[in-house]
Amino acid sequence: MNYIECEMDHPHKELIQEVKQLMPAEEDLYDVAEIFKVFGDSTRTKILAALFNHELCVCDICKVVEMTKSAVSHQLKVLRDFNLVKYRKQGKEVFYSLADEHVFMIYEKALEHILEKKEGREK
Repeated sequence: MNYIECEMDHPHKELIQEVKQLMPAEEDLYDVAEIFKVFGDSTRTKILAALFNHELCVCDICKVVEMTKSAVSHQLKVLRDFNLVKYRKQGKEVFYSLADEHVFMIYEKALEHILEKKEGREK
């Protein structure tokens, strides 16, 4: 793999200082990395994809992603723990949806990025 590097070693001190001041706190960067780990699991991503357009009950999620209720429940707990999905009870049923607009946008932008890359390769 070819790496592209600067041919001259002359740091831009003012720019470096500005970027360092704008960097999030170390613990915030850690939390961002943890959310990406949650998104990095294809099973959880599949559940998020199922919830992208519709709120679904647990049984429907199981059918869409073709997994057992136990497996789906485990993944939903992880997604809830990271505030990526929310739920509501209606009688004995539990319905899940994406937690908020941020989750919707993260998923949408990731999918858009992937599809753009695929379209570029197909041309």
